[in-house]
Amino acid sequence: MPPWEKRCGLFLHSGPVTWCFQLFPYRLCCRELKMNNIIVISGPSGCGKSTLINHLMEQHRDILFSTSHTTRPIRNNEIDGKDYYFISKEQFLQMIDKDAFVEWAQVYQGYYYGTSYREIEAKSRGGKNLVLNLDVQGAKNLKKKYPDALFIFVVPPSLEELQQRLKERENKMDAHILERLEVAREEIAHYHLYDYIVVNDNLQVAMHVLNAIYTAYQNTTARHEAFVKRLLVSENLAADEHG
Repeated sequence: MPPWEKRCGLFLHSGPVTWCFQLFPYRLCCRELKMNNIIVISGPSGCGKSTLINHLMEQHRDILFSTSHTTRPIRNNEIDGKDYYFISKEQFLQMIDKDAFVEWAQVYQGYYYGTSYREIEAKSRGGKNLVLNLDVQGAKNLKKKYPDALFIFVVPPSLEELQQRLKERENKMDAHILERLEVAREEIAHYHLYDYIVVNDNLQVAMHVLNAIYTAYQNTTARHEAFVKRLLVSENLAADEHG
């Protein structure tokens, strides 16, 4: 039995909750919780989403980055454990067998990417907001588990501009870039899965737009509901004292 199921067994100990644990697996009765502190940001390779995420986190210290697992090779400017957890394909498949991922997908060039339950559970404690950098397939899978999360899609101003950015990043034009462009077209076709779209034509403007979305997200009714209910109780108490 995986360790999280053992923890769940200790938590779900009596009454109707125990009955729920007996009828449904842990991933349904415990993990599909109402999570309104998860922010998912997606976009085609080369659209600038990583830069935007870094800016958002610099502006708002209450945001933590959810580090995904991947089987792709580490790049020169990346840090294991910060940008990704870089693991072997065998390790990744073992984690799948153990039901360790809230979402996972095999994407570009056959590499695996996934977000672990452990990562979300550990970093979402204490009221912190969690931002995830996911591809479209991963975002779609995560939305099934956490439908209350915020989903943002970053797009380039045009596919021609995206091609130029990829060419500059790769320092050459080859079949891999053409393949990435085709993948980008397919990803953009799933724009309807997202709550907001950020067009990254001008980086500074895109940063302002993303920051505005986050500010609005911080002030949704769902996030302030507990405060408003406490406010109503305090107003009732004041009325009773004057009555």
